[in-house]
Amino acid sequence: MASSLLHPIRSRRNGGTLHNIESTIEEQIESLREEIAALTKIAGKQSRKSSDRLRYQAAAGYDDLVARSEDLIHELQEGYLRGAHEMRNTVRKHPLATVGAAAAFGLVLALLARR
Repeated sequence: MASSLLHPIRSRRNGGTLHNIESTIEEQIESLREEIAALTKIAGKQSRKSSDRLRYQAAAGYDDLVARSEDLIHELQEGYLRGAHEMRNTVRKHPLATVGAAAAFGLVLALLARR
C-alpha cells in the first residue's frame, strides 16, 4: 500500500524529470540541426571552391592544348611547304629521273591492280 501511495509522488517527480530530459533532448536536437546546417554551408563553399579550381585548371589546360595544336599545325605546314619546295627542286634538277620514277610507279600500280 505504501508503494501505491508513493507511486503518484514518484510519477510527478519523474514527470518533471522527464520534462527536463525532453527539453534537454530537444535542445540537443536543435543544436545538432544548427551544426548540420553550418556543416552543409561549409561543404557547399568547399565544393564551390573546388569546382572553381577545377574550372580554372580545365580552362588553362584547354588554352595550353590550343596553343600546342596551333604550334603543331604551323610545324606541319612548314614541313609540307619545305617538302613541296624540295620536290620541285628535284624535278627541275632531274627531269628524266622523275619521269622514269613516275613511270615505274605507274607500272607497279597497274600490275597490282590486275591481280
